[in-house]
Amino acid sequence: MMRKLAPTGIAAAEIGGMTIHSFLGEQRNSGKPRTIKPGDSKLEKQWGLVEYLLIDEMSMVGLTLLGKLNRILSAAKHVDPQIPFGGINVIFFGDYLQYRPVYDTPLYTDFSQPSKTKSGQLLSEKEIQQRAARSLILQINCVIKLSQQMRTEDERYRELLERLRQGDCTLGDYELLLTRVVGQPSVSSLRESPWNEAPILAYRNEVRTQLNNKAAVQNAAQLGLQPMVCVAQDTCKGKPIEDPILMKKLLELSDSKTEHLPGLLPFVPGMPVILTQNLAIELGLINGINGIFRQLVYEADSVSKIECNLETLQPKIVPVPLMEQTFRVDVTDMLPKNKQPKSNQKAMLSIKRRALPLVPAYCITTHKSQGQTLSKAVIDLKLPNETEDIAAVYVPLSRFQRLIDVAILRPFDYEVLRIKPSKSQVAEIERLDKLYIDTKFRFPEYFQ
Repeated sequence: MMRKLAPTGIAAAEIGGMTIHSFLGEQRNSGKPRTIKPGDSKLEKQWGLVEYLLIDEMSMVGLTLLGKLNRILSAAKHVDPQIPFGGINVIFFGDYLQYRPVYDTPLYTDFSQPSKTKSGQLLSEKEIQQRAARSLILQINCVIKLSQQMRTEDERYRELLERLRQGDCTLGDYELLLTRVVGQPSVSSLRESPWNEAPILAYRNEVRTQLNNKAAVQNAAQLGLQPMVCVAQDTCKGKPIEDPILMKKLLELSDSKTEHLPGLLPFVPGMPVILTQNLAIELGLINGINGIFRQLVYEADSVSKIECNLETLQPKIVPVPLMEQTFRVDVTDMLPKNKQPKSNQKAMLSIKRRALPLVPAYCITTHKSQGQTLSKAVIDLKLPNETEDIAAVYVPLSRFQRLIDVAILRPFDYEVLRIKPSKSQVAEIERLDKLYIDTKFRFPEYFQ
């Protein structure tokens, strides 16, 4: 039996699996680990017959997350903790030149290199666990290199992407991409088909939220409709938020900071949306799946629950209920100076939010686009300040089958095509290349 996991909802949806966080039973940004009790029957039932585990988009998996996964699998299989992943055969898929994990340390981190930690200073528990997880990665003993590009059909564009991976793009590559900038004859206007329906890829969640809200308002106006906005219900210690400043602050937070439940959710019939919570894993209704908003059903009484007879639903129509999540927010900036905590400390509030688990998908982050093939999209190659990650350029440009499927929002600097992989990335790829050669030598019958 095989299970499939991925670090993000969209990546998990692409392979028909679930997110690693969902399996761990933890919130994405929670510092509280899952409590594992001896004889956890649910855990044993989930993994008792599993022999193979496939983990996709390994570049976005961090060492802390991998360490947690290893510990839980060992408990589920009732084996010696020194046996990696409870004895399950783990198959990693991915590309280390794509996005690294958020709030975690990449799997390719080389701890033999000098650290910023002061010499002689004891390692924290987290740092020890990360080194233990890195030792698991170093035990990988079979590597297959997939060298045939299956997404990109355009040969000239494919060659450009190969050079981009190394930060070796030529002036000719730069000039070719400039032909796709909005305003050029090839992409005269974003108001014209097909670009008026193409998603926009943004780097920041805050920008993504603003663009989605503006697109929803504009589309409602074009349809002659009043925009609808679903407002989240926030409580603190069981009581509604009454302070108008705090209420405004919470509603305006990016959903990336609120366990992916938006404070203000605009609705327009026909609007593309992304489900942000697991609704029914067995039906594929999981975090990251795409859909179309059709109708908002509500009751005047906020306490009542809508009962829906599934037999009367039209095909491919899915009712999405309100869901609850708890998140923490820093309110230090709202306190009087004489009540603010000491330096390096924060005043945190725990907020419970009840909202619909949906976000508009007119615009998605480049991070969320990883693993997807996009038919058309608008991208921006004007990178945020101090961005030196090759993934920030390579991921958005490599989502397409052909160059004519991409529109570039505005002119950009040639230097963004010359960003090099980091030393750690290069060293790990070279290590895997050697293992690939060794794998071919050990199993020649599979490479004929």
